[in-house]
Amino acid sequence: MQRMPILAGCAATALMVCSTEAQAQAWSATSPEASSCYPSDLLFASKSDGSYTFNNDVWSPCQGVPVAAGEQTIWANSNLDWGVSSNQPDTGHIKSYPHIGYAVNKSLSSLKSLTAVVSAITPSSGAWESTFDIWAGNKAYEIMVWLNYTGFPNGCGNVKPISASWTFSGCAIPIQTKVQLSGGSWNVYEGSNGSNTVYSFLRTEKTNQTKLDVLAFMNYLKSKNYFDDVVLGDVEYGFEITSSPGGLSFASKNFSVTAE
Repeated sequence: MQRMPILAGCAATALMVCSTEAQAQAWSATSPEASSCYPSDLLFASKSDGSYTFNNDVWSPCQGVPVAAGEQTIWANSNLDWGVSSNQPDTGHIKSYPHIGYAVNKSLSSLKSLTAVVSAITPSSGAWESTFDIWAGNKAYEIMVWLNYTGFPNGCGNVKPISASWTFSGCAIPIQTKVQLSGGSWNVYEGSNGSNTVYSFLRTEKTNQTKLDVLAFMNYLKSKNYFDDVVLGDVEYGFEITSSPGGLSFASKNFSVTAE
C-alpha cells in the first residue's frame, strides 16, 4: 500500500525515546490512538541505524478517508533485534506497517545478487501479514512478499492481497499460482492501490524464517514483462497490521540485506 513518506529524526516528546542510556531498548517510539494525521511525528516516528531505517508507519489516519488507529510502540536495538507492540481496533482496513528499510537504489541489471534474511516472532491471533515491501521504478511498482499471514494463500480470509479481480465470494484471484521462487511456492496477485501497481506474492506454506532471494522475484516479474530494467529502491520488511485488539507483539530477529 502507498504510505506516507518517512520522517527523519527523533521528536523530543515524552512519548518518544531516542537515548541509548537507561532504556530497555536503544530506541523506541509510541504513537497514541489517532483518528487524524496528528501527531505525525509519532505516527511516522523514524530512526536511522547505519544502512537501515526504522519507521512506526501508522498511516491509516493519514489516508484521504482517515481510518482510526490504536496505540502502537516500535522499539529497536539494531537491525538484528527490533519489534512492535500494537493495539489496533478490530475494524477493516490496514492501520499500520511498522518496518525496517534498506535503500538499494540500483538497476536490476547492475545487481548480481540481492538477498534478505529474517526470523520473525508473530502472534497467533489478530489480522496481519509478515511481509517484505519492495519499491521499484521510483515507486511506480510495489512488490509485496508475504511470508506469514492470517489469511489464506487463495486470496481469502481476514487479510487479502490487492487484486484487480475478485470472486463473487470476495476472494482475490491470482494471476499465477504455485510459482517456485527462493525455495518456496507462491501465489501471485496484481492490482493497484490508486497510486502504484502492486504485485503480491503469498507463500503457500507460511513461514517466520527465511533467506529470501529478492532479485529472483524482481527478475521473475521482469521476465513476464511487468516492467523493464527498473531501479530497485527500498527493500522494507515489517508487519502490516489490520487488527490487534488488546495489543499484540511482533518481533524481527537477525534481519539483514546483502546487495552485490
